Amino acid sequence: MSGTVNFSELECMDGHKVGIAELDNPASLNALSLTMLEKLKHQLKEWQGDPKFVCVVLKATGEKAFCAGGDIRSMYQVMSEAKSDEQIKTQLTHYFTVEYECDYLIHTFEKPIIVWGHGIVMGGGIGLFVGASHRVITPATRLAMPEITIGLYPDVGGTWFLNQLPEGVGLFLGLTGARLNATDVQQLGLAEHMVSPDTYQNLLNLLQRNAWVGGDQLGDLSSDLDHIRVTELLIALEEQNPVELPSSQIMPFLEQIQAAGSADSLSGVYNNIQQIAGTEPWLKNAKDNLSKGSPISAHICYRQMTQYQESSLAEAFQIELTLSVKSGLFGEFKEGVRALLIDKCGDPNWKYSSIEEVDVSDIDDLFTSLWPSEFHPLQHLQ
Repeated sequence: MSGTVNFSELECMDGHKVGIAELDNPASLNALSLTMLEKLKHQLKEWQGDPKFVCVVLKATGEKAFCAGGDIRSMYQVMSEAKSDEQIKTQLTHYFTVEYECDYLIHTFEKPIIVWGHGIVMGGGIGLFVGASHRVITPATRLAMPEITIGLYPDVGGTWFLNQLPEGVGLFLGLTGARLNATDVQQLGLAEHMVSPDTYQNLLNLLQRNAWVGGDQLGDLSSDLDHIRVTELLIALEEQNPVELPSSQIMPFLEQIQAAGSADSLSGVYNNIQQIAGTEPWLKNAKDNLSKGSPISAHICYRQMTQYQESSLAEAFQIELTLSVKSGLFGEFKEGVRALLIDKCGDPNWKYSSIEEVDVSDIDDLFTSLWPSEFHPLQHLQ
């Protein structure tokens, strides 16, 4: 898969610098190849350690998408051509380790990170987006975790951040892959700032003229003050360039969604979601995704949202690394990608035909770590 990340530096008037990282893979809606993730992780570490850099902006080329997810076509190729399970394990472990390390670095970055989430933000794109200190969207933003349609599950920290949403909402989004519009995203607290897409250069101008604190002279207070100042700049940008907001899709159904998620079993949640009253296309699509999606994915998501609510961010990524690699070994992920993106038949042959038929021992096995804790590839996350 082609694709790269372009890096540049913005010289500020006070002598500080802002790092600009631009995802550049527009033909694939800026899907993340391993090379792209490795480059981004390396550069973010460089900027974090360089006192001249006081802020990072992460954006993407093209008008359609910030990032539509991970490079699942390449993963399909690995799963199809590997000569052994060990080869699949090695390659998928490498990809997902780098991806989750990059996501975690964004979550824990000491300096302000502004993510310009214009257009489609899905799957792995959400992994980059949701951990940023300053999440910016435009009226064209569309956000979703549609992994159930490809036999995967809400990863990239979804075990943690979906559990931070209002009760039942994370479970609904994971089970249905429902697509949120910009108003939904902001009202659910997944982004703080909504601006017009043509104000990007204005943002850079404001950052360039900003009086940064930076450096280490004030310790943690330096970063705190710079975070506050970036928030003020973004609020000013919003106020100077008001946008027309799309109508919320999820809020009219919020009470029904939360009630649906209160059932004490996955089957109960499934039936409750299917019975939510409404004829809107958005709701119909969500129900269809659930009914046609992988029953195994549904079970994984249900367990994420009901048994791992207290997991830390680091623990979430550690759990997910096992889940992602084992999903590749189990075959459901490969079959989902084949049906949706390779053959494009839209008719995956899932291992189980319904959630009731799923052998719970398979789900237990998927959650059983591939590595002893001291040898886990992400054991260094704290």
